[in-house]
Amino acid sequence: MDEKRREEPDYEEPVGRAVLTPGFCLPCKYVIHTVGPVVGMRLTEELRQDLRNCYYSCMAAAAERGIRSIAFCCISTGEFHFPNDEAAGIAVDTAAEFLEQRQTAFDRIIFNVFKDVDRKLYEGLLS
Repeated sequence: MDEKRREEPDYEEPVGRAVLTPGFCLPCKYVIHTVGPVVGMRLTEELRQDLRNCYYSCMAAAAERGIRSIAFCCISTGEFHFPNDEAAGIAVDTAAEFLEQRQTAFDRIIFNVFKDVDRKLYEGLLS
């Protein structure tokens, strides 16, 4: 008996766009997916804007669904080579700009980090 192979989509998601899916067995109602920019030889303003778009589009997707809290990982750091300090600054600045525009959008925004260096960066930016 042949197993049916799951078809992979024939497209790639563009960098900076957000897609919302059900959380299924995760302890949340939804998961918001975004493709972050990959830094190659040097960090450019275009890559910075792509990262801003990731955070902004995720918050917009959540706000449109009436989601009142959102948690972010450190998008594009690690294997995607975005410098941690610049990525943290972009994340915090973009969240602040979004909240300024839509003051009642969220009760809580969480920046979930895995490394002590990221924790220190976010604590410095948010204090």
